[in-house]
Amino acid sequence: MKRILITGATGLVGQEIVKQCHAKNIAVSYLSTSKDKLKNESNYKGFYWNPETKEIDGACFDDVEAIINLAGASIAKRWTAAYKKEILDSRIQSLNLMYNTIQEHNIPIKQLASTSAIGIYPDSDTNYYEETFNEFGTGFLAEVSTKWETAALQFKQLNINVSLIRIGIVLSNNGGALPKLVAPIKNFVGAALGKGSQWQSWIHIEDLSKLFLYIIDNKLEGVFNGVAPNPVKQRELVKAIGKTVNRPIVLPKVPSVVLKLILGEMSAVVLESQRVSSQKVENLGFQFTYHHLQPALEDLL
Repeated sequence: MKRILITGATGLVGQEIVKQCHAKNIAVSYLSTSKDKLKNESNYKGFYWNPETKEIDGACFDDVEAIINLAGASIAKRWTAAYKKEILDSRIQSLNLMYNTIQEHNIPIKQLASTSAIGIYPDSDTNYYEETFNEFGTGFLAEVSTKWETAALQFKQLNINVSLIRIGIVLSNNGGALPKLVAPIKNFVGAALGKGSQWQSWIHIEDLSKLFLYIIDNKLEGVFNGVAPNPVKQRELVKAIGKTVNRPIVLPKVPSVVLKLILGEMSAVVLESQRVSSQKVENLGFQFTYHHLQPALEDLL
């Protein structure tokens, strides 16, 4: 693999994938909606696109055999009706634009590895979700993930291998959920969220990025859960962070009703419970660096 096209390359996960690509001497082309983020280096070339207006620089596909698709508006903003539409449209329009461009110009792409989310699975304290589970949830996250995956699967009609990576909570010290969880704990006001017994399926950002490249390198097709092997309960996650930053967790749990008042429908991100299996990709030879939460947190914090 000499060159990969990445959408969302300047985001949290994208930046780590780019770093790992360069460590393996893989050049990166990337698409950005921001012209001031475009660079033109031999191993890191930016190209402009605007999925909303169906504008794309077709040169982005030059010398590319595989695409990693991370594009989509953040879910970490309040879900107004307008923003929910943006979350969904940003994911579907970007995939549709690439699909139509590849089809129209007969571009020889061989593989697409596209992001999805474990929010596709129903809220459950007892289920253990493997990739074969197909009775999806009914909330907004499940709706987005289902439509997102459907948009990616259309690439199979162009004889392109499609992989779907259902991502859990990505642990990074550069952004995402972890700094938001750490801040109140460091200030001695940390507490479990909701009932505290909901499962949190997490993954270290290095492992997630390594997983994307493993799937591309080995031309793996199908659905893969992008989670570490050992999910934890929400209260265990908070306690583990407290232990890592040397702070006690003394406050009572934040009631679900309070979180729903503060966050609205977006509270589902922290209140829903999905215990998700990583066994499939492990059986295919992928090796996690961070199997357990405590070593992952110690590395990051």
